[in-house]
Amino acid sequence: MRARVRGWRWRRSPLRRRSDVVEAWTLLVVAVLVLVGAPLAGAAAARWAHGEARSVSMEQRAERHRVRAEVVGKRDSLPSVQAGGQYRATVRWTEPGEGTRTATARVPADTRQGEAVDVWFDDQGRSVTPPVDESAVWQHTLTIGTCAAGGAVLVVLFGHSLVRRVALRRRMAEWDRAWARAEPEWTHRRA
Repeated sequence: MRARVRGWRWRRSPLRRRSDVVEAWTLLVVAVLVLVGAPLAGAAAARWAHGEARSVSMEQRAERHRVRAEVVGKRDSLPSVQAGGQYRATVRWTEPGEGTRTATARVPADTRQGEAVDVWFDDQGRSVTPPVDESAVWQHTLTIGTCAAGGAVLVVLFGHSLVRRVALRRRMAEWDRAWARAEPEWTHRRA
């Protein structure tokens, strides 16, 4: 039966090797980095991502405008790949001071001819997707923060595994040197 002694790597002992001390300190650093550093890295990345996403949202809101239009005819029978469940259809609306306008815009897939829908156009009159809303900004923020924290944890654990591998190699080399010194005395062979 084996007895575990907690903290044996920290105590002074003739059996304690230098590699044991390095591994113990590495484990302490890893714990601090995983418990403190990774969440801080995730929070910093999330803060940056939130600012970037909000600025993109504000830009889109400034350059895009919504129009209430009537669907006058379908142009594509298949949904466009980018639109995600939307079709391109011909729509007509009236702008104050400019009269009636007609254009092709993205409309929901279940829209029928004659229905009124909200469509979005940019400053050049091209049909565009609606601007990014607040929930998409927060979703982007959480995704980036989580990925940054997870990436930081992976980097720390990878570094820890490298340190352990080097420590194990050195420990085995020490063991080989010690055995090379002790073996002739035990086996009564001469090297």
